[in-house]
Amino acid sequence: MKFTASQIAGILEGDIVGNPDVEVSKLAKIEEGTKGSLTFLANPKYTQFIYDTKASVAIVNKDFIPESNLETTLIKVEDAYKAFSKLLEYYNQVKMNKFGIEQPSFISDSAKYGENIYVGAFSYIGDNVSIGENVKIYPGSYIGDNVTIGDNVILFAGAKIYSESIIGNHCVINSGAIIGADGFGFAPNEKGEYSKVPQTGNVVLEDYVDIGAATTIDRATLGSTIIRRGVKLDNQIQIAHNVEIGKNTVIAAQTGIAGSTKIGENCQIGGQVGIVGHITIGNNVKIQAQSGIGRNVKDDEVLQGSPALSYGDYNKSYVYFKNLPKIVKGINEIEKKLNDSN
Repeated sequence: MKFTASQIAGILEGDIVGNPDVEVSKLAKIEEGTKGSLTFLANPKYTQFIYDTKASVAIVNKDFIPESNLETTLIKVEDAYKAFSKLLEYYNQVKMNKFGIEQPSFISDSAKYGENIYVGAFSYIGDNVSIGENVKIYPGSYIGDNVTIGDNVILFAGAKIYSESIIGNHCVINSGAIIGADGFGFAPNEKGEYSKVPQTGNVVLEDYVDIGAATTIDRATLGSTIIRRGVKLDNQIQIAHNVEIGKNTVIAAQTGIAGSTKIGENCQIGGQVGIVGHITIGNNVKIQAQSGIGRNVKDDEVLQGSPALSYGDYNKSYVYFKNLPKIVKGINEIEKKLNDSN
């Protein structure tokens, strides 16, 4: 897709300094700009690069005054960073503006879907599925029987939605994510073998939930695994059966949450955190990366370590830990002096 500087200025309500007819077809960092690319300058630390950039168009703040001649056409706006973000959003909307049903794909006769749907090739939509309007289902996706999907949902290539799952409005599910696989339920018998416990529940994603690539959310044994409104999950996260995550909580990559744990609202959980099952974590909790959580957590706690301590206690303890050889040496010297004096 190509855009002229004039078209971009119109979208951003900016002023052009230079050639309004110059065309761009790609985005670039200012220090890596090439002919035909669009860039932006928001951080003064990068000002030096605007004099050398080969980008055809650069978005800058209105108060920017060049100190020497520029090769690039400028678009002056109130806030270059916000303007560039707006342009990225617009670009994504245009790029993802796909409609229609590609072949080969399979849609059950009993499935229902709204207007402006896109179904990519090699996708499967099962019996009694209900899909809202403006939904994008990219190639190779699977939607099992009795799934409900709201409006303005995006399923990227290879996403898998198992039967009975409920997906709210404005959700994004990235490639390789699996929603509704069986929970890890097995019961030992007298022979020491494990028999599978049927997982008869489902997964519910409320509105505005984002699910990262290769993240897995297991269906409940009974009832629902629930991801509340506005939750953002990074890549490669494991959410076990009957977990509930409160609204607007964000969780970074490779975190694992065991079964039946309840996490509150507005929590921030770092990468590679491990959380045991059957505990409750309060609201507004912050958990640092690689922490291990094995107990209930109250509202507003900040935790670090494994097993996790309060953030302040962890930092104090770590100071002693780093100095442990010196501390031991000092204790040994004191003991030697005491022994010598006796």
